[in-house]
Amino acid sequence: MVKINSVKLLKVFFVFLFTTVYLVSSVSLLTKVEVKKGELRLHFNKAYNKKRIKVFTLQHPVRKVFDIKNARLAHTNVGKNIKSMYCRSIRISQYQKDIIRVVLEVDKPYSCIAYKPLFSYKSYHIPLPKHKSRYHKIYVKKSKSKKVKKNNTKSYIMPSKKYSRGGRIVIDAGHGGHDSGAIGGGKKEKDLVLQIAKRLERQLKKRGYTVYMTRRSDRFLKLPQRTRIADKKDAIVFISIHANSVPRRKRNKIYGIETFFLQNTRDAKSQRIAARENKAVLRGAGNSLSKKVIIDSVLNGPKIVQSNKLAIDVQKRILTNLRRHYRGIKDGGVRSAPFWVLVGASRPSILVEVGYISHPRERKRLFTPAYQEFIAKGIAEGVNNYLNNRKKEIEL
Repeated sequence: MVKINSVKLLKVFFVFLFTTVYLVSSVSLLTKVEVKKGELRLHFNKAYNKKRIKVFTLQHPVRKVFDIKNARLAHTNVGKNIKSMYCRSIRISQYQKDIIRVVLEVDKPYSCIAYKPLFSYKSYHIPLPKHKSRYHKIYVKKSKSKKVKKNNTKSYIMPSKKYSRGGRIVIDAGHGGHDSGAIGGGKKEKDLVLQIAKRLERQLKKRGYTVYMTRRSDRFLKLPQRTRIADKKDAIVFISIHANSVPRRKRNKIYGIETFFLQNTRDAKSQRIAARENKAVLRGAGNSLSKKVIIDSVLNGPKIVQSNKLAIDVQKRILTNLRRHYRGIKDGGVRSAPFWVLVGASRPSILVEVGYISHPRERKRLFTPAYQEFIAKGIAEGVNNYLNNRKKEIEL
C-alpha cells in the first residue's frame, strides 16, 4: 500500500509540475493598459514572469523601451490612444510574433524600477517620469475668450512648435565665399555642391520633410555655424555635400563616389580627404577647437552607428540611380574619417563626396543637371530608407 501511494503521489507531483511549467511558458495575453497614479499599468490574462522583460534606452529622441517576451496583444485596440502628460508619447505594439514592445518617449533619460504589485501576479507596473513633458498636449481650462463646450471638460492645445510628418533635415553645402574648395578645369567645388544641395532640398521636400540649408548663396560659414544650425533646428539628419580632388598626376586615374561618417581611421586615403576638407573649414574656427574635440565626439558620440547606417543607405541609392543611366560609375565605398564639420552635429550625420572634380569625365558629368538630379534623388531615397528602417526598429 505504501508503494502504491508513493507512486500515486509521484504522478500527481509530475502532473502538477508539468501544468505549472506549461502555464508559465505558454504565451500570455496583454488584455488591458492604463495610466494610473503616475504609472503605466499592464494587465495580463494570467501570471507573468517579469524576468522575461528586457528593458533598454534609445537616444535622440530619448525612449525607454520594454520588450515583453512570450506575450501577445489580446486584440488590436489594446494600448491604443494611451497618453500621459509625463511622456511625449506611449506606444504599444506587437513587435514580433511573441514579443510586445512598449516605448515611452520622454524629454530626458530617467531611471525607474518596474515591478509586479504584491498579490497581483497578472500585472506589471512601470513608473513614469516625475516631470511633465513639454512636448505633450497641454491641458488648459476653458477660456471665456475662446469658443468651448458648455460642459466643464478640459480641451487640448498643441505647443506652437510644428513638426513635418517627415521630420527636419539640414543640408550643408560645403565651402563658399572665399573658400572655393577643390578646383578642376576651371570649375569650383563650392558652386557644384550648392547646386546639388538645392536639388536635394527639393527632393526631400517632395517626400514630406522640412529642410534647412546652411547656405543658399556663395558665402562662407565658420565651422560652429554649420553644425549649430542642425542642433538649433532639432534636425533628425545632417548631410554635408562635397566634391573630391587629387593632385594633377593622378587626375585621370582616381574617381568615384564616397560617403563618410565621423570616426577616427587609419586609412591613409580617408585621412587625406578629411585633412583637405578640414583645412578650409578650420581656418575660421578659432582656437577653441582641438583634437580632443574629435576624440571625445568619436568615443562618446551615440550616433556613430546610426551615421554608419545612414551612410550605407545613401551610398547604395546614389549608385543605383546613376548606374541606371551611366556607365563606369565607381563605388568609392562607405568610409569613416575625422571630418570636423560632422563633430558638432549631435544626430546621424554624413558627408557625401559626390565625385572627383579633378577627373575630366566625372567633372563633366557632375556639372550636368541630369547627373546632379540623380545624385540628389539617390541621397533623398537613401535618407528615406534609413528613416523608414529606424521606424521599424523602434516601432514608431
